[in-house]
Amino acid sequence: MKGKWPLPAGVTAALQKVGRDIRDARRRRRLTMALVAERAMVSSATLSRIEHGDAGVGIGAYAGVLHALGMLSLLRDAVDLSRDEVGQALDVERLPKRVRMK
Repeated sequence: MKGKWPLPAGVTAALQKVGRDIRDARRRRRLTMALVAERAMVSSATLSRIEHGDAGVGIGAYAGVLHALGMLSLLRDAVDLSRDEVGQALDVERLPKRVRMK
């Protein structure tokens, strides 16, 4: 990653965990890297980078691999607004104190 800004440690750790989880999911399903890469329409090298949590791999490639593993719903629900506690609290704070009829 020459010339790029370093990522926060939490982001790097999260990507590494995602990569490990993807690798473990693939192995639990007894699928080879070549087969998952083919189904995800990525190269085996890209799949290897994903399984190592490489931040340089596009989110579309991650999504393709999750789809190939039957786990795409986990990505779709990752930022579900119903789980956004901070956003919901901010919405409550913005509610008017009083409501008047015109």
